[in-house]
Amino acid sequence: MLTGDRHIRGAFDQALQRLEDDILRMGRTVGDLLRRAVEALMAHDVAAAVAVIEADDAVDDEHLRLEHRIVALLATQQPMARDLRTLASLLVTTIDLERMADHAEGIADAARRLRDASLVEPLVQIAYMDTLVRGMLHDVLEALARRDPVLAEAVAARDDTVDALRAQVFRVMLTYMAENPRRLSEAIDLIVVAQHLERSADHVTNVAERVVYMATGRLKVLNPETARP
Repeated sequence: MLTGDRHIRGAFDQALQRLEDDILRMGRTVGDLLRRAVEALMAHDVAAAVAVIEADDAVDDEHLRLEHRIVALLATQQPMARDLRTLASLLVTTIDLERMADHAEGIADAARRLRDASLVEPLVQIAYMDTLVRGMLHDVLEALARRDPVLAEAVAARDDTVDALRAQVFRVMLTYMAENPRRLSEAIDLIVVAQHLERSADHVTNVAERVVYMATGRLKVLNPETARP
């Protein structure tokens, strides 16, 4: 490789690493938003819920900045096939992370409406869902940083547990609505919260698929029963 080519390649690799570091940072921010949204729900803390809703705008802005940087690398460099695979995967990852932030915003919005709610049982299940989803997100970001397809597939396998908990919340709330028809809106909001968490787990699975693709070159569906958002 000529000296000029090595310089160009080195600059590209550095730009790609900075991009990936910022995407990992975005992922950690999204995990924190999910945590804060669910905590606001549990604590009936309207101010905390509003803060999560407002913070979503910063994630949206970061997503757009990252997208522009990816497009610039594609347009101004001469990425090889592996680089194209990586850049395409990182672009999809930013979209999934941004949508997870939207789900955190949705949970926070429900938390505002549920500030006077007194239901306990579904909140226990929702708290467990939140812990699982954020654990999945943490591990898939680690898999991305390490290009670890084995860890990515293990993360995706945990999505079934989140799906089962969402179904459990739905069943509990159906019974509650039948017995308390005057509190339908409260029950529906808790179902919506569970759905936001379940969809967040789906987005983590999407990221896991991209990690496998980056590491192996195989675009593999890791949860065939889940429709892509």
